[in-house]
Amino acid sequence: MAQTTSGTVAAATPGTGVATVYDDAIVKMFFTAAVGWAVVGMLVGVMIALELAWWPANMGIPQITFGRLRPLHTNAVIFAFAGNVCFTGIYHSMQRLLKTRMFSDVLSRIHFWGWQGIIVLAAVTLPMGMTQSKEYAELIWPIDVLIAIVWVIFGVNFFGTIARRKVKHLYVAIWFYMSFVITIAVLHIVNNLAIPATLTRSYPVYAGLTDALVQWWYGHNAVGFFLTTPFLGLMYYYLPRAAERPVYSYRLSILHFWALVFLYIWAGPHHLLYSALPDWAQTLGMVFSIMLLAPSWGGMLNGLLTLKGAWDRVRTDPILKFMVVAVSFYGMSTFEGPMMAIRSVNALAHFTNWVIGHVHSGALGWVGMMSFGMLYWLVQNLWKRPLAHPKWANHHFWLATIGIVLYTVSMWAAGLMEGLQWRALNDAGQLATPAFLDITHRLNPFMWIRLTGGAMYLTGAVMMAINFWQTIRGPGAEVSPTPVPVAAD
Repeated sequence: MAQTTSGTVAAATPGTGVATVYDDAIVKMFFTAAVGWAVVGMLVGVMIALELAWWPANMGIPQITFGRLRPLHTNAVIFAFAGNVCFTGIYHSMQRLLKTRMFSDVLSRIHFWGWQGIIVLAAVTLPMGMTQSKEYAELIWPIDVLIAIVWVIFGVNFFGTIARRKVKHLYVAIWFYMSFVITIAVLHIVNNLAIPATLTRSYPVYAGLTDALVQWWYGHNAVGFFLTTPFLGLMYYYLPRAAERPVYSYRLSILHFWALVFLYIWAGPHHLLYSALPDWAQTLGMVFSIMLLAPSWGGMLNGLLTLKGAWDRVRTDPILKFMVVAVSFYGMSTFEGPMMAIRSVNALAHFTNWVIGHVHSGALGWVGMMSFGMLYWLVQNLWKRPLAHPKWANHHFWLATIGIVLYTVSMWAAGLMEGLQWRALNDAGQLATPAFLDITHRLNPFMWIRLTGGAMYLTGAVMMAINFWQTIRGPGAEVSPTPVPVAAD
């Protein structure tokens, strides 16, 4: 395997003797964007955590109040950071799995610059209060149209690459990527169907309860198919590569894929328990959510068992540490989610900080840690350099891990306290603690603990960014990528 001066990589296709030239320049572009947006998105998260703990932090400026910055934080972390991580891993791994260059270099660049343009537009419009007020779908209709166009361009490039592949077999990671590309397009278009009124305002084509049901069909599956399936694809490729072990069971990985994509799409109604939604639809969402536990834990165990024979390296290799914690958090959050979908549990947890803890255990624990592990592996293999500060990776791991624990445990405790206070009634059937300010006052210590955990997580991300910058820009001896079989059963 040889790297050219243009950032492309040439590798001989097995059995042909013909060199395949991979486009790693686009991978490096998405890699750089992912690292940059990680710092930005997490910084905004720490800012709004500070505002919740100490309200004067917004300084009375409307553009940086919690209500404006919160959707900016979620969009930056989900679509900017996690999205660019997905595109980095997909563009890198699928060329190697399919033994072919991406279908079109031009489409790859349009996808990159179009996606970054969408993120910049979100960063401008959301603080200005331009929003359609839908969870994870706040962006105004012109940006929604641009998202659809850029996603179609990505889809053409993605499936065009599959069509021109030089191998017959599609490794399981590609199947997870396909579910990501197809389902997100359907979710985005259906949920954002609207009639424009002005350049910044529109009216959804759905009304009332139908709008709520479509929104949470989208919202829950945006988590499922933007923050779960593509990252499982990345897990199935990069965890075996980092561990230098074949995936534990290829058959289990295929079963994991088909069971997950079938069950996940039906789980959205569990966000509307105790609402005007018909009981049968609420029950459907609850039942399918509970059934999701089986494929989710099957995938978790498949990932952990892939490390069989390599557990001794986990003690010393920060990349494997990140990935092990990520898979563990995947198992934990996919257990917690189905439990919270049960009506009796949901009655206690809904509208409390427990939900915030659950979301961040998945976002920081599963998505974030898997992303960090992949990025640390890639920076050394893409630029052929060892890390400028190898010990910093280990420091980053512990900052992130302890930060997640502080964050989630504080939110679990805060949520349970809120739920129990809201359910506590006196003999007259009224709230035993009627004062909203009393509950808010009791929550304040948990807000500071959450801020501390988030600040630790951000500090680790900043250390990672500096480490990568100095690794890429500084001198270093070349290191060879590890040629590891990833499709063996």
